[in-house]
Amino acid sequence: MNRVMHRWMRVLWVSALAGLASAAMAGDTSPEAQLRRWEAAAGSAGDAGRGQQFFTERHGREWACASCHHAPPTTEGRHQSTGKRIDPLAPAINPDALTSERRADKWFRRNCRDVLDRECSAQEKADVIAWLIGLR
Repeated sequence: MNRVMHRWMRVLWVSALAGLASAAMAGDTSPEAQLRRWEAAAGSAGDAGRGQQFFTERHGREWACASCHHAPPTTEGRHQSTGKRIDPLAPAINPDALTSERRADKWFRRNCRDVLDRECSAQEKADVIAWLIGLR
């Protein structure tokens, strides 16, 4: 095989692997699997009513989840400080919502600290996800 063809095959192989890796990371879970994971960690079922209340209320800090994500989060939101666009959180509206465990964990961690000044509990996460899954 000549040198140019070998180089092109290597580029194609690396590109294909990178595409597979990013696809796997982007959709490694589902909203329902996320709900089951947090319900198992909490030891009880997620409650959509509690999730809605948690999402829309302030918890002693300046913001509520709804401050940036809207209530219900079925439309595009905007970050209160940066103005950065935020995709809808409702899986029925945004099929990519809650499909990456890593991203969901990252954003729960950051946003719970902003809203609560602490990590959200497993029960709080299960409640919010139960509510989000039910939104149409």
